[in-house]
Amino acid sequence: MGHCDRVFATDRDRTYHDGEWGVPVHDDDRQMFEHLTLECLQCGLSWGLMMKKREIFRRCFANFDYDQIAAYGEADVERILHTEGMLKSERKVRAIIHNARCYQKIREEFGSFCSYLWRCTDGRTILYDGHAEGRVPVSNGLSDRISRDLKRRGFKFVGAVTIYSHLQACGLINDHAGDCPCFRRINAAYPTVRMKPDREVM
Repeated sequence: MGHCDRVFATDRDRTYHDGEWGVPVHDDDRQMFEHLTLECLQCGLSWGLMMKKREIFRRCFANFDYDQIAAYGEADVERILHTEGMLKSERKVRAIIHNARCYQKIREEFGSFCSYLWRCTDGRTILYDGHAEGRVPVSNGLSDRISRDLKRRGFKFVGAVTIYSHLQACGLINDHAGDCPCFRRINAAYPTVRMKPDREVM
């Protein structure tokens, strides 16, 4: 999901923006996995479609319980692909199962995926110069570095653009508009750090 402009196609999109997008996820690996999975599933598709199908994804993928997903086998792949309304991409379904197993390995190494990710910002939400005024990229140096590391660890569908969107969604980067109430609310509730643009791709 890109920079917020507070023009929403549906009430569902508004609810997601106002209550979830950009809110820092510090200690909930299940929620972090849901954010990451939605971004991976979106590749080549619209965010509106992800919001529309979110409940279907939750049913297919055990409410994003990555331990359960990591144990999925061929019968589960078939079950998911034959679920009414589900995306018919076997590559993506298998990638999510594979990513859940990679996710477990990161938990083993770092204690949690949240710990792995937040160490990149010293636990603080980044406020990049110019973003609050609307100059928001599709990827940057941080998302590229994390993308390359996740790929090295075996993750799939985690390009720099996908990871930038994930960093926005889970609050490592606050890309709400400066005049958006969410921007001020998040900054007041969580530790932040101001930084200069980092190899931004517009």
